[in-house]
Amino acid sequence: MSARPIRVVVADDHAVVREGIRRVLAEDPDFDVVGEASTAADALRIIGESGPDVVLLDLGMPDVAGLEIARRLRRDGPLPRVLVLSMHDESEYVLRAVRAGVDGYLLKDEAEPAMLRTAVRAVHGGDSYFSPTAAAALAGALRPSMGGGPEADPLAALTERELEILRLIASGRSNKEMASELGISRRTVETHRENLMRKLSIRSIAGLTRFALERDLLDDAD
Repeated sequence: MSARPIRVVVADDHAVVREGIRRVLAEDPDFDVVGEASTAADALRIIGESGPDVVLLDLGMPDVAGLEIARRLRRDGPLPRVLVLSMHDESEYVLRAVRAGVDGYLLKDEAEPAMLRTAVRAVHGGDSYFSPTAAAALAGALRPSMGGGPEADPLAALTERELEILRLIASGRSNKEMASELGISRRTVETHRENLMRKLSIRSIAGLTRFALERDLLDDAD
């Protein structure tokens, strides 16, 4: 047993899921669930008040995307560690989560109680932990981008910020509006747009918009 229990906050908009996680962790004295949240706003408040070691985070929060919570926590410092517990097994979701700075990713339908406890211990100890399906999805997303072959997915080469800019462009935002919304300069927006065009080999705003629509990026459900 550790010197003190691992302090955990559970952020998920489904009460049944939160209760299930709490019960699983309560079976082992190594864990202490110090807070639960059903919205991003509550999650950030509770995390700030309770100072957990690990946050168990769902991607589909109702007010702010779960990955935005992860990004905000990473901007503030190395702690707490973030472990995603999600229904999404698509490679894009796993890759974006990693880019947002999460420490692990579990699929809800394969996270048995023992795996959940093992994952929390692992990320708390400074390691990463991915459930088998999530690990396979991440490997599949990274392989073409590293190999550079003809099958490479261009999305794998984009950063989280570039994906944000791409979605905003496709939503019809101007450079000024994007700069204001993201809290960056117009010149920075222009630089991201130029990088998008270069990486995707697209030379127009209309082309970027069409690409985003074809990939259903506007329907993203973090």
